[in-house]
Amino acid sequence: MMMLWPRDPDSVKGVKIERAAAARVWRFASPYRAKVAGFLLTVIAQALLGLVPAILFGRIIDDVIPNEDRRLLFVFSVFIVGSAILSAIVSLAERYWSSVIGEGVIYDLRSALFDHVQRLPIAFFTRTQTGTLTNRLNNDVIGAQRALTATLGTVVSNIITLVTTLIAMFVLEWRLTLLALILTPVFVLPYKRIGAIQQAITREGMDHNAQMNSTMTERFNVSGALLVKLFGRQNDEAAEFSDRAAKVRDIGIRSAMFTRGFMVMISLLGAIGTALVYGLGGLFAIQGSIQAGQLAAMGLLVGRIYNPLTGLTNARIDVLTALVSFDRVFEVLDSPSPITDAPDAAVLERPAGRIEFDHVTFRYPLSTETIIPSLETPSSSISDENEAPIIKDLTVTIEPGELVALVGPSGAGKTTITNLVPRLYDVIEGAVRVDGHDVREVTQESLRQAIGVVVQDPHLFHESIAGNLRYAKPDATHEQMEAACRAAQIHDTIAKLPGGYDTVVGERGYRFSGGEKQRLSIARMLLKDPAIVILDEATSHLDSENESLVQAALAEALEGRTALVIAHRLSTITNADKILVLEDGTLVEVGTHNDLLNAEGLYSELYHLLVRDDAPREPAGEHVVNGAAATDAEVAPSVVSPHG
Repeated sequence: MMMLWPRDPDSVKGVKIERAAAARVWRFASPYRAKVAGFLLTVIAQALLGLVPAILFGRIIDDVIPNEDRRLLFVFSVFIVGSAILSAIVSLAERYWSSVIGEGVIYDLRSALFDHVQRLPIAFFTRTQTGTLTNRLNNDVIGAQRALTATLGTVVSNIITLVTTLIAMFVLEWRLTLLALILTPVFVLPYKRIGAIQQAITREGMDHNAQMNSTMTERFNVSGALLVKLFGRQNDEAAEFSDRAAKVRDIGIRSAMFTRGFMVMISLLGAIGTALVYGLGGLFAIQGSIQAGQLAAMGLLVGRIYNPLTGLTNARIDVLTALVSFDRVFEVLDSPSPITDAPDAAVLERPAGRIEFDHVTFRYPLSTETIIPSLETPSSSISDENEAPIIKDLTVTIEPGELVALVGPSGAGKTTITNLVPRLYDVIEGAVRVDGHDVREVTQESLRQAIGVVVQDPHLFHESIAGNLRYAKPDATHEQMEAACRAAQIHDTIAKLPGGYDTVVGERGYRFSGGEKQRLSIARMLLKDPAIVILDEATSHLDSENESLVQAALAEALEGRTALVIAHRLSTITNADKILVLEDGTLVEVGTHNDLLNAEGLYSELYHLLVRDDAPREPAGEHVVNGAAATDAEVAPSVVSPHG
């Protein structure tokens, strides 16, 4: 029996149905009040119809058979058949209302969760397990839905059944009814402890299921599957998954056996109570104090007392376990989103692309500010970053149309700066402004519509090429997509595909090379037509042929737009209108390539170090790069590190 007990006995102490939680659940179901009323009416009708066969069966034994009344027998038989037909119709109506309410609640909960989650800050997603989060939108939502249909219907049905049955039994024979009620306390007293235990087991089972689902989600995407194969870890992964699946299996067995054990105990008590009624009722019948039909009817009705009592006892268990699902759903819905539109947020109209960093100081949110504990791996420990600022008192202005390069060693804060412009994070001090507007005072939609980002590993959805392109502009015509792809140097590649623009790109675009994905992402950005372009590691891992094509596409993308460039090739950086040199989150140098070389500071040091170590061993002078003349400086590797 120890296997039936929760592993942490303390977890069931003090468990109770919170009124606030129950009220919130009801508020969530309030749009379905009329449907709930229809559902409850069908449940009540079903409970009342269940009395008809037992009562009429007793009348047949006592009145019809002794008197050989065939006409009354026919009437009672018609009533019994009619009640069965009507009960079947009511049952269908009950199922209809139950489905409408249940599926509607699932829809509302999932929609609310999805909408809320996608609005949470990026920091939330960097620490949250995808599989565990997905589990909340599936299993937990379904568990919450059951509380409003199966549990609610069961409670009402059992109450109505119990009341009507007791009334009928008291009318038939009050002494046997009191005898049947002797065992009632045995049904009621243990329910609180049992419900708490079942709730603890349910929560533990949900946690194990979430961990197992998270493992599947991470290993079954293309990147995860490729990593497993390349490192030859299939056996290790199978063993780890087997361990997690075993925990799900074990908790499932414990839950099933605990529930069945309780039901067996209740059924045994019900059988004892029924035996007492038959025993004493038989004596009364022998003595002639009751008729045989009364005893038969009481025998049928007594089961309608114990079954509802069992159901009502289980109802509290069901409610407690259902509230676990609601708690887990509400835990996500209640997680705060610090990056929201201000009530009076303005729309950024006709952006020119002027960017200002005004004494900006920033640190990444701590784990306590972004993580829902139950969405982490319990065995993992996520330590907070250093609370020291990542960006320190940054002040710089970028004029519309300027090409600005961000340079500095790894961890200097380059990528962090680019994340502040589209407001993926909020600054701690100071302000980031676009066209004179603090980014916190404009709508996020209009701000991000003005910004296009091309990263080192662009994400493509498992959809057609056209579907991925239209993500930037849903109403884009085929001609507009083709024009963007021509500008991005990718149209000819698409045209050679059997499906053309209807070709499905595969999971994360794995049907395409890195350079092709880059050019598709550039085409998507061109279709968006932003005023500001951010290039983060756009060509760092490409071969020379793909790099030249991407460079040509980027030249089109940067034309007439404000650009922030990270780790681009030196030919772009050296031609930048302005270079920002960062070290340890501080802006240490600002200027053009020549100015910074002459200043002999950090930029000059990094530049000469890389030229000395990595430049091709050829005579100084000009070299041909992408069909054009370039200096040694242009063919030297980037002065910035791959991460920032």
